[in-house]
This record gives sequence, C-alpha cells and structure tokens, in this order.
Amino acid sequence: MLPVPRCDRGFSAGVADVFHRRPRADGKMSAMSDLSRRAALRLAVGAAAGTAGAYALGSLSNPWPSLAAPSASTAPTMAEGSFVSAARGDVPTNWAIARPPGQTKTLRPVIALHGKGSDAATVMAGGVEQGLAQAVAAGLPPFAVVSVDGGGSYWHKRASGEDSGAMVLDELIPMLGAQGLDTSRVAFLGWSMGGYGALLLGARLGAARTAAICAVSPALWLSSGASAPGAFDGAEDFSANSVFELPALASIPIRVDCGTSDPFYTATKQFVVQLPNPPSGGFSRGGHDGAFWSAQLPAEVAWIAPLLTA
Repeated sequence: MLPVPRCDRGFSAGVADVFHRRPRADGKMSAMSDLSRRAALRLAVGAAAGTAGAYALGSLSNPWPSLAAPSASTAPTMAEGSFVSAARGDVPTNWAIARPPGQTKTLRPVIALHGKGSDAATVMAGGVEQGLAQAVAAGLPPFAVVSVDGGGSYWHKRASGEDSGAMVLDELIPMLGAQGLDTSRVAFLGWSMGGYGALLLGARLGAARTAAICAVSPALWLSSGASAPGAFDGAEDFSANSVFELPALASIPIRVDCGTSDPFYTATKQFVVQLPNPPSGGFSRGGHDGAFWSAQLPAEVAWIAPLLTA
C-alpha cells in the first residue's frame, strides 16, 4: 500500500517497505532488498484485511496479481509527469499518481510525502501499484497515492525562497483535478521528514479538506538548536513552522506511530501529549527504520482508507 521515504521510502512493502530504504535520524535511508519489500507488503495487506495467512502463503516468485491493461474507460494504474514549480524557484518537479486497477470512478488521493534524500520516483519504486491492487482485493475502499519531488527543505518556505509546502498545496493539489482525482478531500501520509510535513501541510490545508493525517516517525525537535542541520533556517523559522499547538490539528483525525528506540521518540511523545485529542497509533518497540514502518503500515492503511473515502 504505501511508501516510506529514503530517510523515508517505499509503499508496497508494507505497502513495500514504505520505501525500500531504511531512514536515519536525519531523514535518510539505507537499502532493503526487493524480496523483503514484497514479502512485507503481502503480509501487510493480508493483515489489514484479516487474511494475512492467505497472502503470506502466496508464491514468492509471483507475489503480485496480474494487472490487465486498462480499457479506454478505466484510469491508468500509473501516471507520471512534471511541471516547473514556481514555489520551488522554477525547479522542474516530477509527480506520480498510482491507482488500483480497473478504476472507473474518481478517487481521492493520499499525498505521500517523502523524506530527506528521496523523491517522487523512489516513493513509487516500492511497488505502489501492486500494493493498491492488493489492498482493494483485501476489501479496503479504493484510493489513489500521489508522490511529488519535494527536495530536502522540510516541506516549508526557506530563506532561499524555495517553498515545497506551497508547491504541494498551491500547485500539486490543484493540478490533480485535471488528472481525474477528487481533491475535495485528501489525506496526508509521511515518514520522518515527510511525517513532519504531513502534520504541517495537513493543518495548513485545514479540516474542511484534510480527511486524515498519518505521521510515521515524524522528524520533530523540541528546540531549534536540537534540529538537524539544514532542517530550519534558525530559531525564527523553527518557531514559525512548528507543528506543536496548531489549532487546526484539533479538528483533523491524526495517527502517529513511532518506535521507542527512534531518535525522534522523545519529541514525538511530547507532541502527542500536547494534542487536544489523543491520536490513533502509538509507541511500540522499534527504531527509525523500514522494519518498524512495514510493521505499522497495515494498521495505518486500514485506518486512513475509510476516513479518506467516507
């Protein structure tokens, strides 16, 4: 089902390893094998539908169902393109949209935000198309997954003028209507840097249009001085783009998952405590890596899909 970036990368692994790289504390990831991603996805989707055993016993040599070529009346399972983003400083910006096979109706999108060192292509490289096919076959309502190049600027406006957050909200999402998606309501999902971005951008889009936010191992810090180099331009930038005490988050369904050995555990725990409404998800044994993300993904997808499609 969904990706994790290169510090957060991948979808199909757990919906594929939520990116086939394992993230580090600065939002970067190391490689996982394709076999591991595929095995994790089968188990993840099966668990989400209560049929993990059936998927787990599937053939490792052919873990995905055959995807028939779409007819003229069905949407493609993968569409890709690019645009020159004014918000990012006239930077060519790639995007990708994955859908389950055989879709004839307009779908709502999950905006999947990558981590530092990743991009739109690596989000999709984990097998998002196959993951979506598995999810629908397991009984979850269909939805689309959208990825986009966001660079490494932590999804907010920087002193350089680059604003990857505005790119998502003011350029990407408006463009998705022309690509046959229903953007009246969207969900945000992200890992590490992307988890922080999901909280920030979901709040800025607002409760009227943000159906759900799922932040996985979000890159959060309690002070500007504690943040990773390059994450913010200083104390003022850190304060202006903090996700702590954002009023909009009180009205949006939120899920937060984080490992107890994750370097972001302490700050994430503080974030959860200050939310006006207890979020879904929680803290469990694990670190800032693909193994933890893949283990959480089945429950995350099962949680986000009905909220987005309601």
